[in-house]
Amino acid sequence: MKRRFFTTALLVCCVVFAMAAVFADLNGKWSGVINTPDGQALDVSYDFKVDGEKLTGVAKSPMGDVAVENGKIKGDDFSFTVNVSGTDYPHKGKVYADSCGVDLDFGGASTHFTLKRAK
Repeated sequence: MKRRFFTTALLVCCVVFAMAAVFADLNGKWSGVINTPDGQALDVSYDFKVDGEKLTGVAKSPMGDVAVENGKIKGDDFSFTVNVSGTDYPHKGKVYADSCGVDLDFGGASTHFTLKRAK
């Protein structure tokens, strides 16, 4: 009886993790608003491409398009940098089924923003 319960519980956990992996897919277009430390609101979008644990893509803002560099993804955690006018801006985030939470470092001043899957 205990063995049957343990086997069933293990199977349910495996299914839940497999479903989370399917729904938490970073590939594609995401958009949001970054509130900079100086109070400016920037509309941004990202077009991500995942290949194994490698993350690439393009970040777009009113200042232009920049490449996603040094991108890594492991499970639902990801990180990358974008280089704007010679300055690297590191991003760290977590992907969920319908959104991403991202922390962005502006050279010591950090901000958190949310990305939603673009339609």
